[in-house]
Amino acid sequence: MTMFAFGFFFAWDILILPGLLLGIWAQMKLMSTYGRYSQVPATGGLTGAEAAREILDRAGLREVPVKPVPGQLTDHYDPLRRALYLSEANYYGRSLAAVGVAAHEAGHALQHQAAYLPLQLRMFMVPATNFASKAAFLILGVGFLLTMMGILSPQIFGALLPYAVGAYAVVTLFQLITLPVEFDASRRARAALVRTGIVSQAEAPAVSRVLGAAALTYVAALVTAVLELVRLILLARSFENRD
Repeated sequence: MTMFAFGFFFAWDILILPGLLLGIWAQMKLMSTYGRYSQVPATGGLTGAEAAREILDRAGLREVPVKPVPGQLTDHYDPLRRALYLSEANYYGRSLAAVGVAAHEAGHALQHQAAYLPLQLRMFMVPATNFASKAAFLILGVGFLLTMMGILSPQIFGALLPYAVGAYAVVTLFQLITLPVEFDASRRARAALVRTGIVSQAEAPAVSRVLGAAALTYVAALVTAVLELVRLILLARSFENRD
């Protein structure tokens, strides 16, 4: 019975392989593009922090602080604290990559200011998504381990799988909503950089390539989530048919 459950659990793993490969490729593409344009100085001469500050101030968001954080590409906008955080390389850097990433995060602040609906939905979903991801891990990870140890029967594990499907559906929906949020932030970033003169029209395509490479990672995350959801649905149905 234990080996049977083991085989069922891994029977559909091939489905998530394309998502994993896409994720690896997207990450490599991001690092390659970011690395290339982090060596190209922006003619405006501003650091990433100064570029973000300029965009925020012009939008009337002077109360939104711009702060450095350690790590590589750890840049993010925190809507709860209403603060913008840039990795040190982008905070102090004067490259096209640095100002592009900084402007993207400032774009999220602009979305927040405009009550951009997808951002509002994503913020609303954060608590549910955190709970759902933990619930899915407990059912799939801990539940499977207990089944392998013989503590939990395959029948009970199979009965829990629909709950894992529901939980992961929430995670997948969150990834879907994230896509328009990220693409719109990049659109706002490109427009703001050119409008403020931080980058020239000639430099805008390079910034677009950096932001486009970053967007690919979110596309890969969505594809991976969808394929994982399909795998869980097929796994749950396999257990139902077995019964």
